Amino acid sequence: MENTKQNIEVADIFSAHAEEFLQKNNLCIQQEKAFNDIIQCRTALLGGHINQCDKCGYARQSYNSCRNRHCPKCQFVKKAQWVDKLAANLPAVKHFHVIFTIPRCLHKLFYLNQSKAYSLFFKAAGKALIQCGENPDYLGAQVGAVALLHTWGQTLVYHPHIHMIVPAGGLSEDNMEWVKTGKKFFLPVKAISKVFRGILCKLLEQAVDDKSIILPDGVKSFKSVKNQCYQKNWVVYCEKPFSNADNLIHYLGDYTHRVAISNNRLLKHQDGKITFSFKDYRTGGINKKITLDVCEFIKRFMQHVLPPGFYKIRYFGFMAICNTKSKLAKCYNLIEKTSFLPVLQGLNALDVWRIITGKDPLCCPKCKTGKMKLKTFPVKCNIKPG
Repeated sequence: MENTKQNIEVADIFSAHAEEFLQKNNLCIQQEKAFNDIIQCRTALLGGHINQCDKCGYARQSYNSCRNRHCPKCQFVKKAQWVDKLAANLPAVKHFHVIFTIPRCLHKLFYLNQSKAYSLFFKAAGKALIQCGENPDYLGAQVGAVALLHTWGQTLVYHPHIHMIVPAGGLSEDNMEWVKTGKKFFLPVKAISKVFRGILCKLLEQAVDDKSIILPDGVKSFKSVKNQCYQKNWVVYCEKPFSNADNLIHYLGDYTHRVAISNNRLLKHQDGKITFSFKDYRTGGINKKITLDVCEFIKRFMQHVLPPGFYKIRYFGFMAICNTKSKLAKCYNLIEKTSFLPVLQGLNALDVWRIITGKDPLCCPKCKTGKMKLKTFPVKCNIKPG
């Protein structure tokens, strides 16, 4: 989908209700930056430039983007380049989609300690996958995965979970053989759920003991939280493997670099209420509508702003960056199937747009023959990435 102008945008909602929302709510520095960046994105506040056709003289003004990773309008080209690069690095086999979630009793603890808790979340999910994959009762091989953190549900409620793309197979212990999986996921979800729960609770308990994680108000020790965790059955969900590479790439495009809500899901903005669409997975993914008070909508959106410098995409096993030239390269040789070659790597944004959309962004929209060329910079503006 192209990054086109929508009738209703998150930026419009933020701008129209900024004063009302800020009077009722306090934002941390990172949230405040994201809030302002989204409002100012592609407006005169960030400066811009003028392009003029070299034939008919038609002039068009363009504004700068905020480049904040939480902005619904600033992820199109970046997402396309990352997906292209990842598709080239994945082994040419089927892949599973695995989802790790945490129970609601951990939500307050995670939100108070986002950077540390999310990192431990990644670590526990990766360890559980690798540990179970190496078990000779299951696959008995070194596995790999790429993991993506999302913190929201379809209605913008706080719901941290990790999406994992797991190749259907792994390297033998001596790195001399590619061990294939069957049609089903090579790990029983109940087994990996228990291992994941045990690892995460242990990591969180250690973090509380060394005071790198603080407990919510009213919670005297982690033991009470741990007891609640063990009273619940944790669920690791696994979908059927992707049937072909095109389906995999389509999935990657849908999930990577996604923000809490895209502009095309916004349906109505009227009388201080926001109506947007969502998929109800409890009823098989049926599209429904929900209406929220505008301040509640903004509040839900802002709670998904990640800590500064936090990496929401991570790699494990033979997919880890440190194993790219050794174990991952060995996988290519053992599988003996054609892999993807990246086509967007090293290209600028204009070239990426041209390849993806099939349209030339520099073609004059008026005469259709001339080229739009930079005329002047009326405003100078230094923008730091979000």
